[in-house]
Amino acid sequence: MDPITVFDKERHVFFLQVMLDSLPAEYETQEINTLTLAYFAVSALKILDALDLVDKVQIVNWVLSFQAHPKDESELKNGQFYGFHGSKSSQYSDADSKVSGHNGSHLASTYCALGLLKILGYDFSRIDSESILISMRNLQQSDGSFMPTHIGAETDLRFVYCAAAICSMCDNWIGMDKGKAKDYIVQCQSYDGGFGLVPGSESHGGATYCAVAALQLMGFIEDDILNKFRPSSVINVPMLVEWSMQRQAADGGFNGRANKPSDTCYAFWVGGVLKMLGAYQLLDRVALRRFLLSCQSQYGGFTKFPENMLPELYHSYYGFSALSLLEEPGLNPLCVELGFPL
Repeated sequence: MDPITVFDKERHVFFLQVMLDSLPAEYETQEINTLTLAYFAVSALKILDALDLVDKVQIVNWVLSFQAHPKDESELKNGQFYGFHGSKSSQYSDADSKVSGHNGSHLASTYCALGLLKILGYDFSRIDSESILISMRNLQQSDGSFMPTHIGAETDLRFVYCAAAICSMCDNWIGMDKGKAKDYIVQCQSYDGGFGLVPGSESHGGATYCAVAALQLMGFIEDDILNKFRPSSVINVPMLVEWSMQRQAADGGFNGRANKPSDTCYAFWVGGVLKMLGAYQLLDRVALRRFLLSCQSQYGGFTKFPENMLPELYHSYYGFSALSLLEEPGLNPLCVELGFPL
């Protein structure tokens, strides 16, 4: 079987089953991201139309165990964020101070948790989404950006996107000021058309996806999509399309920044931007598929670069996602702006 021309679906499914059952020792340092790693594995199985291989009830109950709950309504006003923890270690107990648990809720973990529940078909009316959304407003800053956790951290487009995706999945926008978030995103568009993580920073494929997907989820670029090659009152779409097209390299893959090598994940991050803007037909799809298949590992899954040997979950998931955008036979389609299949 030639890995350059054939998508080895059966081998990929086996790889994901192994990852979901027992992560290799190399992932021990990522324990804090346990929920995110599970999100990659389960969502990838959904893309591969193999979700029937997992115990959905067991996974749902496991995900729900990570949610932080306020004791009463007054606690919603204490400045904390009541979302989902990323792992069990962030729910530690401190007997000496008589604290029953530590609230380590994080926006990215909450996005992954809700995404998992969506993928598994969980009834969202059973989730305490109001506590999540009301407390999430505590994380939005005066400039419209978001911190990922109430204990303080960096603010950038990643967490604006997470907040927008959380509101969208909950079908309730009380969790953020959309106008302020839009203004912050617009400030992050660079002179070359791409978006940096923060205003004034270098354009980056991941940041650009977060910007465009958040604007789409909030309903601010619908007119831009209809008029994608005209100047926009929200963002400069023609420059954005041109910058995105420049990310496809001679080997068919996409890079995230100028003068960087092609990387599996940017086939989704940048490809997704072009898809949302209605310009996906402009890229060289045959060359992109060839590059992606050259990153298939003999063990299943995908590597970051063609010359790498061992696959890992992050690049595997976005390899599958990119092939889904390419409409690879046998793969489920993505909700591009949410980043996973429904």
